[in-house]
Amino acid sequence: MADITRRLGWRHLRGAPTAHIRHHRGGKLLHDGPGLSFWFRALTAALSEVPVDDRELAMTFHARTSDFQDVAVQATVTYRISDPALAAARLDFSVDPDTGAWRGTPLEQLGTLLTETAQQHALDVLARTSLSSALVDGVAAVRERVAAGLAAEPRLPATGIEVVAVRVVALRPEPEVERALRTPAREQIQQEADRATYERRAVAVERERTIAENELASQIELARREEQLVEQRGTNARREAEEHAAADAVRAGAEAARSLKLAEAEAARSVQLARAEAEGARAVGEARAQAQAAWLQVHTDVDVAVLHALTGTRLAENLPRIDSVTVSPDVLTGLLAKLGTRDPA
Repeated sequence: MADITRRLGWRHLRGAPTAHIRHHRGGKLLHDGPGLSFWFRALTAALSEVPVDDRELAMTFHARTSDFQDVAVQATVTYRISDPALAAARLDFSVDPDTGAWRGTPLEQLGTLLTETAQQHALDVLARTSLSSALVDGVAAVRERVAAGLAAEPRLPATGIEVVAVRVVALRPEPEVERALRTPAREQIQQEADRATYERRAVAVERERTIAENELASQIELARREEQLVEQRGTNARREAEEHAAADAVRAGAEAARSLKLAEAEAARSVQLARAEAEGARAVGEARAQAQAAWLQVHTDVDVAVLHALTGTRLAENLPRIDSVTVSPDVLTGLLAKLGTRDPA
């Protein structure tokens, strides 16, 4: 849209770099080009503004495949007006000299032309393609066919239109058909998921079995080592008992030898003591015998009366103590009689 200002009956137009301005007055072309700026009179000027930038035209239409299934086609066509003078001559790009707005709808006419042309070629290619093939390879086929059809369309160059690019965004069937088509894929995906789940469970079970086997093997190895430990402990205990027994035997032998030596020493000492006692007893006996013999020898020459006196003295020494003596007449008479009858010699 051109920028137009008013000044005392005159108009000033300032165009954009992407807009081609054509100014006619009295059938003569006064200004022609993009991004122009000039003064003009509204009563005598004929203005047209043709956009020369790239334009995006989005389109959506329905088509039917060879198996009578409806599909929705979403596409985008990029185009530009390569010949503004030709386009201005074929389409109404005139603008109001007071407001700068288009008096017609030229871009809508271009959009209708491009949409119908693209739709015609897309319908032609999809009518010969089944739904499954269209969903798989239809995007590329439709894009190539639409691009080729627009390039071969004679009306577009005659209008000054150049198609830059064609893009087909999607081909979609009806919602019911799309759900029906998704079902096998979903079932297959679910089956794959279930199989993956089962395989994961199988792997988990196998790992658990391996872990259990490893634990059992570890327990078996531990039990075997404990058995070896018990056996080694028994061997060590037996060896220790044998060593203790040998040590006890050695100690017992040493004790026996020491006891034997002590007994022999004690016996020798007892023998020596007995011999000494025997010698002492013999010496004592000999001394006593000698003393007795000497005593007898001494008393051999002593008078009998003296011996009797000595005997009485010894007897008196050995008798118990007598506090009082009672002599009866009979005893006294007998004693006196014995004394009277005794020989004076």
